[in-house]
Amino acid sequence: MTAELVRGQNHVLPQTRLEIRISAGAPVVAGATLGDEDGTVHGVERIAHPGSPQLPGLEVSRQAAADHRLAVDLDALPEGVHRVTVLLALPLAAGGPSRFGAVAAPFVAVTGLEGTEIATFTLTGLDSESAVAALELYRRQGAWKVRAVGQGYAGGLAAMLADQGVDRAAELAGSIQEAVARGLARSVSPPPPRTPEGDRVRHPARPAPAQGGGQPPAGQPPVGPPAARQPEAPAAVPSGPIDYAHPRRRSAAPPPPPPAAPPAGPGQPAQPVAGDATGWSMDERLYNQIWGMFEDLARATAAYRSAVDFADSRMDQELERTLSDPRGRIGGAGDLAREQARAKRDELTGRAREALDRDLAQLAAESAVVEPALPAPYAGWDNPVWHAYRVPMEIPMALRIGDLHLPESAAIRIPLLVRLPLERGIWIDSGRTASEAAALADGDQLHRLAMESAVLHAARLLAVYPAGEFAVHVIDPAGSASAALAPLVRSGVLAGPPASGAGGVSSVLAQLTRRVDLVQMAVRAGAADSLPPDLDPAEQLLIVNDFPHGFDDRAVNQLRYLADEGPSVGVHLLMVADREDASAFGPVLDPLWRSLLRITPVADDHLADPWVGHAWTYEPLTTPPGSRVLDLVLDQVAAARRDGPR
Repeated sequence: MTAELVRGQNHVLPQTRLEIRISAGAPVVAGATLGDEDGTVHGVERIAHPGSPQLPGLEVSRQAAADHRLAVDLDALPEGVHRVTVLLALPLAAGGPSRFGAVAAPFVAVTGLEGTEIATFTLTGLDSESAVAALELYRRQGAWKVRAVGQGYAGGLAAMLADQGVDRAAELAGSIQEAVARGLARSVSPPPPRTPEGDRVRHPARPAPAQGGGQPPAGQPPVGPPAARQPEAPAAVPSGPIDYAHPRRRSAAPPPPPPAAPPAGPGQPAQPVAGDATGWSMDERLYNQIWGMFEDLARATAAYRSAVDFADSRMDQELERTLSDPRGRIGGAGDLAREQARAKRDELTGRAREALDRDLAQLAAESAVVEPALPAPYAGWDNPVWHAYRVPMEIPMALRIGDLHLPESAAIRIPLLVRLPLERGIWIDSGRTASEAAALADGDQLHRLAMESAVLHAARLLAVYPAGEFAVHVIDPAGSASAALAPLVRSGVLAGPPASGAGGVSSVLAQLTRRVDLVQMAVRAGAADSLPPDLDPAEQLLIVNDFPHGFDDRAVNQLRYLADEGPSVGVHLLMVADREDASAFGPVLDPLWRSLLRITPVADDHLADPWVGHAWTYEPLTTPPGSRVLDLVLDQVAAARRDGPR
């Protein structure tokens, strides 16, 4: 049962691996400090914030956002830590709110890894404060508890950090706000809810209890995918008999009425509807619905596997007891005992499979209505929506980069979505993996498929950005990818011809590192309007083929720099590489591989979710055989660029 805390109230924590979920009415900065028994924080190395998001046992978000998920492992905290204080602050951005009294009351929930809420706290009563200590996890007599704090500071982050004994608190607060400013454009601020009359209102409330599974943990994505956005604190629900909440999923606010669906009969599951998750637009509702489907499939499969493991373990124990008695090893009594043990195992696994099949049938029905309703950025290349494609006027929330499925439910494909703008680069592994599909392909074929996959991803990125707001560069040192690059070259959507040879590699890398340096300096100086006129303000994607061939030490260092610093200022990597080929560089490239989202050009089960650790099979997106959809889309992108803004 969830404990709804008020300011000053505490509650025992039943486990040490937790998530802290934060929902606010505007982008906020989330962080945490590690204090001793008195709450004193001994040094900046014990503060997790967007500029330094990871500490032992603690990880926070890297940017300001309306929703956050903080991961906490109390057993992994440094020695001497007795208090974890979760802090929130408003970013110092022009045009944004300057006090918490001007936004909806933040909502904080402490949950287990499976999504079950342990304690919640709504931070009401804030006014002029721009920073607040939301809650604290503290150790008392060997047990961990959570306390609702809600202590606000009109002096902002600097005052709050100083109150916890941090030296040079004002300087640290400034560096945190600077780190936030570099990624502030990527935060999504949902509009406050409307009353039936259309007025903006604030209605802080506790999200409804989870039905059949909670939300995925922060930052993850799950699989490397970024996490679904936690719904905002719900608005007041209009009176009446209609309930638009999903029957199996957490919902914070009723979405606008979806299209009518046939009513379910008595005892029958509700008919699925596309876009029935919470959200402020159809795209956001579909996005949240897709991740809800992912959660449901993950947890339904976990329950089935757990039941099967239990049944096998019980059978083994019963057989062991039978065999430990000499009388049970011979004669009809022993055979009967073994048959009974196996029958019980089969009965348990059969019931578990029936439950799984019911969940899978519901998910399959939901997928059947969701897939045709997806907008182009979320849709596969075989979706007819691409044949009605038009260059968009704004950037979507997310982009589909593949599909995920589990062996128990191979027919159900869950779209793998990544948020836009990209927060990390992508690495398409052209090496041989242990998957069956990779075993059937030789090395040259895998590399060709990897480069073709890179072209498809680049084309999707070009297609979902407004005209002129996304540029693609290619480094092909040996010119071996000319066939795969033909669609991009023919349509004229590349920022320049593919770079080859040492000179071409050096030129492109120098151009992009210069862009990163200039934009970072402009952001730090608050002079974004003083960038050189020759600097392209569009987001930049660099496709690197056949890495590390053709790269010297300087080029490798520049590539690592782009991977680390580029995403925050709109420069992204899409690498096609076999990690074994880079072994000559030693461990120097390990941080590069870890910073990228690894996908494969063929089906491979290398992605794991953060709840139960399922090995999900990733399926890359491909165009239907004989289809010209890729050429049609790229031609429209090129035409929109030639026509320019209207």
